[in-house]
Amino acid sequence: MTPIHALLARIHWDPEFGRGEFTIGYWDRVAHAVVRVPFARIEFDPADHARFTAIEAEGSVHEVPLHRVREVWRDGELIWCRPAPATDP
Repeated sequence: MTPIHALLARIHWDPEFGRGEFTIGYWDRVAHAVVRVPFARIEFDPADHARFTAIEAEGSVHEVPLHRVREVWRDGELIWCRPAPATDP
């Protein structure tokens, strides 16, 4: 499986691959659900390669560590998915 940091870099820097409409799904620990954000509403800090800033539709801003990314969609098709973490019995 492609590491998420490599996939996000490809979306950002590969003009051919990056032409699609991308959505990033990350695990929200408060909502206990995957939250989907359009790639266009994600900002990367060049000094911090371990996280990104997600700006949600209502304007809330979240710092998201890359290990919480669970899925990536391109033009409505799931192209990358990380298994959900194991839950306690």
